Order: sequence, then C-alpha cells, then structure tokens
Amino acid sequence: MHQGTRSLPHLFRLSAFAALVLLSACGKETGPATPPPAPVGYIELKPADIALTKEMVGETAGYRDVEVRSRVNGILLRRTYVEGAQVSAGQVLFEIDPEPYKATLDQAKGQLSLEASKLDKARADRDRIIPLFKENAVSRKDYDDALSAYASALASSQTAQASVKQAELNLGYTKVTAPIAGTTSKLVQSEGSLISATGDSGRLTTISQLDPLYVNFSYSEQDRQELEAATRNGQIKLNDSKNFVAKIKLADGSIYSESGLINFSDNRVDPKTGTIRARAIFKNPKGDLLPGQFVRVNLELGKRKNALLIPERAVVQSQADHIVMTLGADNKVVPIPVKLGSVIDGKVIIESGLKVGQKVIVDGLMKARPGAVVNPSPASSPAAQ
Repeated sequence: MHQGTRSLPHLFRLSAFAALVLLSACGKETGPATPPPAPVGYIELKPADIALTKEMVGETAGYRDVEVRSRVNGILLRRTYVEGAQVSAGQVLFEIDPEPYKATLDQAKGQLSLEASKLDKARADRDRIIPLFKENAVSRKDYDDALSAYASALASSQTAQASVKQAELNLGYTKVTAPIAGTTSKLVQSEGSLISATGDSGRLTTISQLDPLYVNFSYSEQDRQELEAATRNGQIKLNDSKNFVAKIKLADGSIYSESGLINFSDNRVDPKTGTIRARAIFKNPKGDLLPGQFVRVNLELGKRKNALLIPERAVVQSQADHIVMTLGADNKVVPIPVKLGSVIDGKVIIESGLKVGQKVIVDGLMKARPGAVVNPSPASSPAAQ
C-alpha cells in the first residue's frame, strides 16, 4: 500500500510530459505532401521503311460460272449427277426424251436415201446425154434439161445430208453434258418437266470452276489519287503492277494459306459509288473457298519510305481529334494533335503532327496529364513497365 502511494507522483510526471508533446505537435502548421512525378514509358520516333498494305472488303467468285442449258425441247427424263458434286468436262448431266428426235433422224435418213437415188439417176442421164449432144444426136434443150436435173438432184441431196446432220445433232443434244469441269449448283428443273430451248425453262443448273478462284473488290478514287501523289513525291516505292500480292482474311479471322495476284483493275470509275473495280486470283486446290464468301483483302503494294509508327495504345481520342502525349522541356507532358494513317500489326502510321526524334508517351497515359511533370523512362525498361 505504501509503495503504490509513492508511485503516483511518477505517473503524474509522465502524463504531463505526454500532454506537452501533443500540444507542441498540434501547435506546428502541417501541409499536404507533394506527390512524386508519375512514371511513364516513352519511345523515341525513328523513321523506318515499311511494307505498304491496303485492306478492303472483297467477295469470292468462281473462275468461270457457266449456265448449263438445254439446246432442244422435250421432257426431262433424268438427272445423272449429284447436286453440288464435282463434275468433269463432257460428263452427261441430264437426259431429255430422245424418241421424237430418233424419229426425226430416221425420217431425215429416209429422205436422204430418196434424194441419193434421184441424184444417181440424174447423174446417169447427164453422163449419157453429154456424148450424144457432142454428136448432135440430141437437142440443146434435152442437154440443158439433163444438166439442170442433175444440179437440182445434187442440191436436194446436199439438203437431205444437212437435215440428217441436224437431226443427229438434236438427238445428241438430248444428253446434256458439262461444258467445263467444276462444282454444280442446285437443280433448277426437276425430272418430268417440259424443257424449252429458249427462256428460263432451258436453264438446268450452273457449274462453277473453283480452282483457281477470283476475289472481286473495289477501291476508291481518292485512294488511287493519294497513292499516285505519294509515288511521285518519292514517299512510296510501288511494286511492279504484275506483282501486287494479295492475301485474304476469312470470316473466322484466319488467313488463307495461298497468296494471290491482282490480275485486273478497271479503267473507269463507277459513277454510282465512286470506286474502281479490281480482281485478284487465288489458287484453290482443296476447294476451301466457295463463291459468294465475303473476305478481307490485304494488298501488298510496295514500300513506304521513312514512315513514323507508334503503338495504337499511344493515341488518345479527343472528340473528333487524335492526340499523342509527348515529352517536352523539363519532362512536361505536351499534347500534340496528329493525323493517323494505316494500322500495321498494332502500330499506326503518323501522317502528320510528329517529327523524328520526338519522345512519345506509350505507357502510363492515365497519369500523363497535359502540363504535368512526369518521370520518364524508355518503354522497354522495367521502370516504365
């Protein structure tokens, strides 16, 4: 009890000391701490020669699309192929009732036999009368009549031969064959239908040759003018027009394995669309491409000299403008409006606004406010990351 009483003054002294420290601390003025400059990563712009590419929308088309039509009238008896299957040139696809044409051919042959008999008689009469006429044994009229009868019989025989040939052709046309090798489309007329050689009823199917395959696309008149101007200025070195390589991207994003070549560019501008039609040709040995597919066509036109590229992530959208944050004096952030060009593998070409040697901020853009001082380091360094 006595010891506890003696320790009270000591406790009072400690409490007074703590209160004095708190009061002195409260009496001092304190302000907010200044944050350090935000770390950012930058790249220094350097010119480079890059492949000049252009991407646009295209549509595949068969190398040849041929309508298979009947050349004669008649009842369609049967189809001898599988719809959508590959057929070879000359393969029989349809059979039209041949009986009427067989009868016509028989009739034409009979007429030819009759005319041949008449021709033989007229030839014999002519051969007999010629020596008699030379001996003045027959009149001039009989001689002329014999020659005329022979000429008439010869003409009739030739007409009969033509009729037989026409009848044979028509009979052959009752078997409708494939004019080219390719893939067939859906049957237009079903078995039992009356087929006419004229009009839509004569169309039976369509054959498309798929190897090689065309890809049709269009490019704008402005693109052509800009390309020609850049070529004249020396900014672009174009490949030879026969070596414009094309690649296509399919709907699933995959790249088609075969490269193609541009083999046609129209010599006029479509006044309705302001575009110029063009076409590329691709090998299609496995039939991976089908007519009517929409694809992305990527053209390799040449090289662009001394191009400036920056990562797409370095571009900031500001209303209708594109802004790039650069490093100015004393590491201050300076925004610069730029004009963008094509995008190549995640990098965008700067058409105007930046110069060689400028430092562009690519990492830490969220903290790189215009006018703010930052702590820069190369984008590839660990500090920037």
